[in-house]
Amino acid sequence: MKVNIGIKQADRAQVVEGLSHLLADTYTLYLKTHNFHWNVQGPMFQTLHLMFEAQYNELALAVDLIAERIRALGFPAPGTYKEFIALTSIKETYGTPKAEDMIRALLDGNEAVARTARAAFPATDKVNDEPSADLLTQRMQVHEKTAWMLRSLLE
Repeated sequence: MKVNIGIKQADRAQVVEGLSHLLADTYTLYLKTHNFHWNVQGPMFQTLHLMFEAQYNELALAVDLIAERIRALGFPAPGTYKEFIALTSIKETYGTPKAEDMIRALLDGNEAVARTARAAFPATDKVNDEPSADLLTQRMQVHEKTAWMLRSLLE
């Protein structure tokens, strides 16, 4: 059925392109954070284990919101590893890094997601897509705050 929400299909497609990259980055960061939660070791184990758990739980909720926004705009949400690998800007981490390297990797990942959200914003602004703009703003706030917290652990 045709979507008639006041935004042309071509404009919605541009918004969805940015949201799809955001979804892929968010899911990739979720997976990385969950992996680090399982595998962190060392003197900061308890602190990092709990911090990473809170972060991956927040990311799990975020991927659903992003995917549902894509669907509300009338397009299928990407949902396979193959699609996410093609869309994400976040590099995989191989092996089991030291705790401090995990923190650095998650810091980089959160900053990358913030950049991806920021890059998607102009398309929403151009077509007055306030719900998508609001979602992007919320994601930027979360990832910038998380990056600050992770950065603070390294100073």
